[in-house]
Amino acid sequence: MDISLEVIPLPVTDIDRARDFYRDKVGFHVDIDQEVMPGMRIVQLTPPGSGCSIALGDMIWEMAPGPRPAPGSYQGLQLCVADIKAARVELVERGLDVSEPVQYAPDDGATFMYFTDPDGNGWAIQEYRRRATEPLHRVLADLAARER
Repeated sequence: MDISLEVIPLPVTDIDRARDFYRDKVGFHVDIDQEVMPGMRIVQLTPPGSGCSIALGDMIWEMAPGPRPAPGSYQGLQLCVADIKAARVELVERGLDVSEPVQYAPDDGATFMYFTDPDGNGWAIQEYRRRATEPLHRVLADLAARER
């Protein structure tokens, strides 16, 4: 059985403000922005090249069992880029307040920068240079083919 992580609901206080932030400053693509059923609006955004999206909605939390997370309570969400310096230049040009890259070790995958959304949800951007030649979707497809 294949199982893929494709959508992460993200708790925010203002859907329009969050949509504009992720679209305009972080560069996510707006896949859906509509009322999917009476009284339930969903905005789904996907980072370029990603197989996983975030979902913003005013009724998402009422449909799932368990506690409703507070806006700003998600920390450690992670994006990956092949060139962190180039990514930072683009993000700063878009108006994103993103930290300088921090290299924790010389290894590939050990350099990060950070930002928060308007509600305080915290994101890390990891440089994984290998993704320039080995996109994750290709690595996973090759792995799945070997397992069959």
